[in-house]
Amino acid sequence: MSSTPERADVCAAAIADAFRDDGEIFASPMGLLPMLGVRLAKLTSNPDLVISDGESLFLAGVPPLFAKADVVEGWIPFRRVFDVVANGPRHVMMGATQVDRHGNQNISAIGDFAKPTRQLLGSRGAPGNTVNNRTSYWVPRHSPRVFVERVDVVSGVGPARAREAGPAAARFNDIHRIVSNLGVFDVRGPDDTLRLLSVHPGVTVDEILEASGCAIHVEDGTPETRLPSSEELVLIREVLDPKGLRFKEVPHD
Repeated sequence: MSSTPERADVCAAAIADAFRDDGEIFASPMGLLPMLGVRLAKLTSNPDLVISDGESLFLAGVPPLFAKADVVEGWIPFRRVFDVVANGPRHVMMGATQVDRHGNQNISAIGDFAKPTRQLLGSRGAPGNTVNNRTSYWVPRHSPRVFVERVDVVSGVGPARAREAGPAAARFNDIHRIVSNLGVFDVRGPDDTLRLLSVHPGVTVDEILEASGCAIHVEDGTPETRLPSSEELVLIREVLDPKGLRFKEVPHD
């Protein structure tokens, strides 16, 4: 097996880094790469993370993706998740069909709200997540159709819109990271807009800008996203994802 990390490995480590400084908090990854990144963080940079099987069990161990839980330390049925959402000690990483330069997210519909051209999931938990909990996004296919000037429907609320809604919405709004297959972003650019934090190895700043349908703030000397360590590579490849499921979202280089 090659010792050179592939793009999917870099993305997993970048997602893990998004949870590095959270401490003891409930991590709620939605999707394959977010689940992999959270479990990698649990085994390396943040052992205090509280993780679940995605259904109803708190896990003491850290099993491979989609494997049966080996050590269970608690029970969290779906109705209790809402208690955690309202209480706040949670970091959720969601997908984003669209995300705009102000950090608003759309998973609801494409097109005019009154007559959309495509119906998606609906807003689901996005509004509550973004006004109560730290929220990050994972985008496996960075494109101008995803990174847009203005989302068609606001599902997840960015900082400017949260402030417009009033103190109750803005107080805990925290759009922490947006990780795509090309780079890592936050919303701390001018006027709380998208800012490029790092480009993945083999990707240029110009490629990211060309693949985006909105302006992205770029500072001088934007670094490369770090490569996973040899320990992280072993955990990713041999412990957490030995079947290579991550390549379904981010194909082999």
